[in-house]
Amino acid sequence: MIKKGNLYFPTKEFKKRALIKSAAIYKTAAKNPIKFWEKLAKELLWQKKWKKVFSHRPPYFKWFVGGKLNITENCLERNLEKRKNKVAFIWEPEPIAAPNGRASPSKTGREERERYFTYYDLYREVNKLANALKKLGVKKGDRVGIYLPMIPEAIISMLACARIGAIHTVVFSAFSPQALRIRLQDTTAKILITADGYYRKGKIINLKQNADKGVKSTKVKKVIVVKRAKNEIPWQRKRDLWWSDLIKNEKEFCKPAAMDSEDTLFILYTSGSTGKPKGIVHTTGGYMVQANFTGKWIFDLKEDDIFWSMADVGWITGHTYSCYGPLLTGTTFLIFEGAPDWPTPDRWCKIIEKYGVTTFYTAPTAIRMFEKYGIKLLKRYTFNTLQILGSVGEPIDTAAWQWYFKEVGREKCPIVDTWWQTETGGILITSLPGIGPFKPAFTGLPFPGLRVNILDEKGKSLPVHKEGNLVILPPFAPGLLRGVYKNPKKYLETYWSQYGKRIYFTSDTAYRDKNGLIRIVGRVDDVIKVAGHRLTTGELESAIAKHPDITESAVVGIPDEIKGEVPVAFVVSHKKRKAETIAKEVREQVRKEIGPIALPKKVYLVEDIPKTRSGKIMRRILKRLFTKEKLGDLSTLANPESVKKIKEVIVK
Repeated sequence: MIKKGNLYFPTKEFKKRALIKSAAIYKTAAKNPIKFWEKLAKELLWQKKWKKVFSHRPPYFKWFVGGKLNITENCLERNLEKRKNKVAFIWEPEPIAAPNGRASPSKTGREERERYFTYYDLYREVNKLANALKKLGVKKGDRVGIYLPMIPEAIISMLACARIGAIHTVVFSAFSPQALRIRLQDTTAKILITADGYYRKGKIINLKQNADKGVKSTKVKKVIVVKRAKNEIPWQRKRDLWWSDLIKNEKEFCKPAAMDSEDTLFILYTSGSTGKPKGIVHTTGGYMVQANFTGKWIFDLKEDDIFWSMADVGWITGHTYSCYGPLLTGTTFLIFEGAPDWPTPDRWCKIIEKYGVTTFYTAPTAIRMFEKYGIKLLKRYTFNTLQILGSVGEPIDTAAWQWYFKEVGREKCPIVDTWWQTETGGILITSLPGIGPFKPAFTGLPFPGLRVNILDEKGKSLPVHKEGNLVILPPFAPGLLRGVYKNPKKYLETYWSQYGKRIYFTSDTAYRDKNGLIRIVGRVDDVIKVAGHRLTTGELESAIAKHPDITESAVVGIPDEIKGEVPVAFVVSHKKRKAETIAKEVREQVRKEIGPIALPKKVYLVEDIPKTRSGKIMRRILKRLFTKEKLGDLSTLANPESVKKIKEVIVK
């Protein structure tokens, strides 16, 4: 990477081999975004060409109207022509056997080998399950629940549903039975695919037990069970079916269903701390086109790449970049069952080196966790296969960006910080690696063919460096959601009411710099108004992150009789320090970076901060510790135990 002022650019060597290397693509796409997306769509396999590229009746819109396709033909058949024996994905189980023959420490005493699936292997497995689902009565348009850990069957299940036109709804395996039940009830799924158990930090999690609780009071008639951990599980003879028994006699070809471009591909629920989650509806054609080209261009995916997105398929990042995107581009990708810091803090490093990972996509939360373990851990690794680093989940602060760039990327890898949402289906803002520029804490430029703006509360476009609301303008992105399942009112209120039915409101605040690079500041509801001054949690957290001992922080606003609201900070330190000393230093850091108006009323030193497995910090939960509101369902958290410990710190 070449540094010019506060910007970074790809080297001539990198630029030379990049798929997209000329900034002219932005101008070409901006002239006619509809024509631009149509040209890209033509590169994929369609059973029948569309009659109209884009149709818009605000707030509803359609892409590739009248087109017929099946996304699995593009993920599988299209690759069999050239890549039949190429590895589609590699599965790394948690209790892996070490090169010296010794297994990773595990309470089970088991060890396993990684598994490789070629495109032909995957094709056959998908077809067999698709045929089995049809025999169970699953038809086009039916909903199928998938409650699986990161094992090969999760990928196969998603594709098998898509093959026959069934709508999959994946539920994150760490979610509670109640969270599973809500999603199964809303979709009225007839089939649930789950596993006996899975590994998490040396323990076996009894997933089947949770699944049995979750299917109560739902329409589920059959439960397909993958034999993963071989733990003892409850069994209902007439309802439960072993995956292996179900598919063993099935044929290796199933005719792909002809799907309309606007037919639903999947429903994925957003998780909140309270209330009913929203079922985000994604359709087939537009999502496919967007997943293919965002994956291909943003990660510069080529024939010999090994791509590792750490995201679980229970989240949108896992759908698009741990499944559909890499398969559409014919890439070899990696999925991992376990935790990146277990059984040793450098497990993630070992995986990168073992497989020669070229593109590594993770969350700022994970980056800060890696940083906490210290750079001595990294000295034994060269990371010489890495070419591109990615960040997703939350805005990455300058300190984490610089550490990631220097210690993992060795100052040679572009960092594609990516902004998108469950609702957008794919990445919409980032800098393309062959073009740049890259700037710490700035996400980058809108993807070619996308129109965005930053508006004030009245809908006026804001100048450079002025913070406002990030919006997406027509013709939007082909992969943008088409609705909230069974809730058109929620769709209208959430996305199309702030600025009318022609402008998609992202609920994120952002600003541009003079180069047009966009910095995402945070959610609109993460704004704190102190004595009439508008501060964002992202701004405060970024300032706190510059303290050398702080690895992570979360800021929330709490009610104050005089100022309306005041900030309160929760910080995690990688050094053993007195809470009073850290609090004083953090306040001074905020004073220096922002000013006295932003000083936190309280600074709490905590062991961990509540967050989802996708890396999203659950600030609403932290806020409710002060407002005495109900905390809601904590099962969506990756670390629910952190809430109890924080309560104890606050009480002190």
